[in-house]
Amino acid sequence: MALIERFVERLALAVLLIGGLGMLMSMFMGVTDIVGTQVLNTPVPGPRELTESTMVLIVFGALTYAQLRRAHIRVEIVYLRSGPRSRAAMDVLADICALIFFSLLLWQAINEARYSIQIGEATVGLIRFPLWPARVTLCAGTALMIVRLLLDLIIDIGRIRSGAPLKVLEDDPVMGQANSK
Repeated sequence: MALIERFVERLALAVLLIGGLGMLMSMFMGVTDIVGTQVLNTPVPGPRELTESTMVLIVFGALTYAQLRRAHIRVEIVYLRSGPRSRAAMDVLADICALIFFSLLLWQAINEARYSIQIGEATVGLIRFPLWPARVTLCAGTALMIVRLLLDLIIDIGRIRSGAPLKVLEDDPVMGQANSK
């Protein structure tokens, strides 16, 4: 199981970095378009379409990485006042709810991706970007999130049995590696 966890962690980091590159591309294109429109009186074609396509990569690239760090938003008024077993039980409930949600999302995303590929869906504008890569990215990001949630569910069920506290991976600024906390 540790091997699978390490693989998912590295894959999540790779997808996060690719999403970061997509964000940089979108920002660069947006700035270039603004400068071109305001200064040179010539807009750059395609920044809106590029941003639309990369937004899925940016969001779903970060989801699994945030789950790895257990950094998603939660109401902690009750959670922090509970014992380790109660916290683990709340985490199991959250894992199950998230699994149901992301499984339904994946099911519909697969249908959308198939249809997009089938019809050759593309953006409308000066530059036509195909939309199927964004749809497939949505599927891949959601599937990776489901794998991480399944791993977390197994870990959290073990925490209920053992009463062990949650170990969260955090970045080590000196070593540049993730360490358990």
